[in-house]
Amino acid sequence: MIDTHVHFWNFDPVRDSWINEDMKVIRQDFHPKDLLEPYHSLHITGCIAVQASQSEEENHFLLSLAEQNEVIKGIVGWVDLLDPNLGDRLNYWSNFKTIKGWRHILQAENSAFILNPKFIEGIKLLKEYSYTYDLLCYHNQLPDIIKMVDQLPDQPFVLDHCGKPDVKNQDLKTWAENIKVLASNPNVSCKVSGLLAEADWKNWTEKELFNCFEVVFEHFGAKRMMYGSDWPVMLISRPYEDWFNLVHQYTAQFSPEERQLIFSDNAKAFYGV
Repeated sequence: MIDTHVHFWNFDPVRDSWINEDMKVIRQDFHPKDLLEPYHSLHITGCIAVQASQSEEENHFLLSLAEQNEVIKGIVGWVDLLDPNLGDRLNYWSNFKTIKGWRHILQAENSAFILNPKFIEGIKLLKEYSYTYDLLCYHNQLPDIIKMVDQLPDQPFVLDHCGKPDVKNQDLKTWAENIKVLASNPNVSCKVSGLLAEADWKNWTEKELFNCFEVVFEHFGAKRMMYGSDWPVMLISRPYEDWFNLVHQYTAQFSPEERQLIFSDNAKAFYGV
C-alpha cells in the first residue's frame, strides 16, 4: 500500500508559522523514521513526500531524506511556475528521478494568481517532463481551479484533501456540485486525505467524514481515488491508525480489485513509482 500524502520537516517557528499554538502536537520535527511503526503495523510499504515549504531548498531536503529512507517512493516538490527560466529549472530537476511532480500552496493565493495566464503556461510546461501536479485549495476556490484545469486537458492533476470541504459545518452542497464538475475532467484524480484538519478536530463524527467520502468516490470512482494520510498534520486530531482504519472501513464496500486501486495501483500509475 502507498500513502500518497505525507510531509517531513525540521520545525522552524518562523518558516512554519502556519503551525500555530493550537497545533502544538506538530510543532516539532517529523522524519520518515517516525512513520515506520504505523506503516509496519498497517502493511503500508511506501509514501509520497509532499512539499510543505515553498522553496527549491525543500526539494533538496526531501531528496536527502529519500536517499536515506527507501519508504519514500516519490516526491512532490516546489518550483516557481512563474519563473521566466522555468524550462531551465525543470531541466535541472529532471536529473532527480524521485521527484514525480510539483505543488504550489494555492489555498493561500487569490483568483488572479490561480488564473494568471503565465501560471497556467508554467503548468502546461510540466507535461513535457511527465510531471504531475497536486492541486491544493479550499472548497470556495474550486470554481477557479475548474477554470484553470479546463485549460490544461493533457496535464495529470490530483486534488489534495478532496478540495478541503467544510467538514466541520457540513456545508457541502456547493462543494459537491463543484467536485462533480471537476471530476468530469478525466485527467483529474483525487486524494482521500486531509479531512481531519477540516473537521472539528476532537469532536468529529464518522458520518460527517463519510458524507464527504460519498461525494468524491461517487464522482471520481475507484479508478481515480488514492489513499493519503496528510501525516503529520492529521495528528492534530487523531493517531495515524485512526484515519487509515476509517478509510479502510468506508472502502470495505468496494471489491478487492477496487481497493487495490485506491490503496496502491492508482498511486503507482499516477506518480510512476
